[in-house]
Parts: sequence; C-alpha cells; structure tokens
Amino acid sequence: MTSDTTTIPAEQVRARLRTLWELGDYPRVARTVIPGLGADLVRAAGVHAGQRVLDVAAGAGNASIPAALAGARVTAVDIAPALLEAGREAAAHAGLAADAVDWQVGDAEDLDVDDATYDVVLSTVGVMFAPHHEAAARELRRACRSGGTIALASWTPAGFVGQLLATLRPYAAAPLPGSQPPPLWGDEEHVRALLGDGVSTLSARTRVVHTELDGPEALRDLFRDSYGPVVAVYARTEEPERRAALDADLIAVVERFGRWEGSRFAMDWEYLEVVATRA
Repeated sequence: MTSDTTTIPAEQVRARLRTLWELGDYPRVARTVIPGLGADLVRAAGVHAGQRVLDVAAGAGNASIPAALAGARVTAVDIAPALLEAGREAAAHAGLAADAVDWQVGDAEDLDVDDATYDVVLSTVGVMFAPHHEAAARELRRACRSGGTIALASWTPAGFVGQLLATLRPYAAAPLPGSQPPPLWGDEEHVRALLGDGVSTLSARTRVVHTELDGPEALRDLFRDSYGPVVAVYARTEEPERRAALDADLIAVVERFGRWEGSRFAMDWEYLEVVATRA
C-alpha cells in the first residue's frame, strides 16, 4: 500500500527518513531515557507466548525484545537498517535466540506483510513519525487480524517531546509535502479518527515516562549528539548566533518540563497509550 507523497517519489521519502533516523545514535537515546517504555506497551497489549506480534517502526527493538521475551513470535519492521542491526545485538545480549525476532527493513506506510496476519500490532513512539498518518494507520489495521490488538505509545502534543519538536520547527528543514506533525498521534481524537471503524473498541490513557539526568545540558547534549531529528537540525544550523539561540531554546524547553530532585534533574515525559481491538 503506497503512500501519497504528492510531489516526492516514495523511495526518496524513504531515503530521507532512513538518513534522519540513522543520524546520531537513537539506540543510545532509547537506552538512556525510555528503557522501559516498550515493555510497558507490551504489557498493556497483553502480549503472551505463541502470539504473532508485529512491531512497526521498531527502532532497535524497544518493544520487540520484551515481546519476544514474553514468548511471542515477533516481526520487527523499521526503515533504518542500522537500527535493526542494533536491535539484533540487543536481542542477543538479552539472551534471545537469533530467530526470536525477524528483523525486516520496511516502510510503516507500505508494509510487506500479508493481510490480517498478526495477533498484536504495536508501535512504541515509532509509527507516529511516519509522515502520512492515514496511510500508516491503514497499514496497522490491515496487518492485524479480526479480534486482534493494536497498541500504540505516542508522545503527546503538549508533553515534553511534543514541545521539543515544536521548538525545533523554526530551525528544521521544510516538512515533507502532505505530512502531518508526529505528536498528533498523541491526541486521542486524532487516533480514533485514524483507526475509525477498523477497530471495535479503543481505550486511551495518558501516561508518563520518568527519567533522570545530570541536568538540562546533559539532555540537550544527548539529543544534539544522538537523536536524529535534533542532530539534523544542528547540522543545518551553522551560524554561531543561530546555533546559540537553538541551544538556549532547547535548554528552556527542558527546564520547563523538569525539576531538580537533589543532585538529579527529573522529568516526566507524557505519552498517549492506545489499546484497540481490530474489528
């Protein structure tokens, strides 16, 4: 199912996204600030042994690995081969057999999977970054069997990551034609509209990821060096004054969402957890 990219060929869109997410070191970010988010979603989805699970925009296996540890047969799809390779290494480190997860390079908007194949289709702050929301949602529905579960964790527009992305916008390259802001997946009504009558039930709740760091500058530096969307913005912001303004803006948004607890800087990152039943 090919997404409508308006004026840019689909393969160019994929190449741009692949490059973005292979900038820096996203697995380092996931390990540092959201190590348990994927496992939380796996529990919310009720994943258990024997199920077939599809992890869309899987990254380095934040949810794929916990699902496999629960005994599920997991397919992990991501657009960035380097992230999948990191996932293979993490899975081996977790003690999983080499075939416990089937790591596949693929596009969330055009999945190379059969219809109604999976008991659980999930995504942990991944599918939200597919530029064309309706195309991605259509693929989530298509891959899931009737009565199966679609489970999503997505950063909210008003939470830290949503506001971080808003802060980056004036410095970033123009968005892809026809694309929609990723944090819209963190709006319950938007997700209900996307899944529509393709699901028979849908429950949503706002949750938070708690993380602690050495300070605001530590998080700014982690993102500047390792989080693809931020790495890309810094790469195109070369003028000293503009780069200083970007530094200041990022520190400001971090400070707005955090607080000092003793010697540690604590933050709670808001996300929307959605669990739906395929109609």
